[in-house]
Amino acid sequence: MSVEHDHSHHEHQHHGDHGGQAGHGGHEHHQPGKVSWGMAASATLHCLTGCAIGEVLGMVIGTALGWGNVATIVLAVALAFVFGYALTMRGVLRAGVGFKQALKVALAADTVSILVMEIVDNGVMIAVPGAMEAGLASWLFWGALAFALFVAFLLTTPVNKWLIGRGSGHAVVHAYHH
Repeated sequence: MSVEHDHSHHEHQHHGDHGGQAGHGGHEHHQPGKVSWGMAASATLHCLTGCAIGEVLGMVIGTALGWGNVATIVLAVALAFVFGYALTMRGVLRAGVGFKQALKVALAADTVSILVMEIVDNGVMIAVPGAMEAGLASWLFWGALAFALFVAFLLTTPVNKWLIGRGSGHAVVHAYHH
């Protein structure tokens, strides 16, 4: 950790070293409850972008290969995690953090967020009649997917707001945005 930022950014220092520990002390400076909805929405949108890329790719590949729902969803979820983490890591790596530490930060920041998003997203896809069977040429497939991602965004934003307020979730990433 560099010390030269200490005066102007001391509220962001000392965060990178303890990846996923839920905060007991040391996190008060995040002023729980003072997280703006905009901040939570931007963290959610960031995560959703990665999720959406993976999700769409997974759905497209699975559907194109004629896989069943379960296999398609497993692939979509796996890719959603990969792309979700990758986007977070890209920002953290740009801050000059090593790969292993960046991975830890991404895991700490996005795991809950991606999990909630994927459960909601795939739940909606399964719930919309015929969406999974609709095929890639169908507006029902894309409409349901867009709707699923929108619902996931709405439900994940409050989760992220709460996590950031507690000094976890995307707050971990903000330590690296100087």
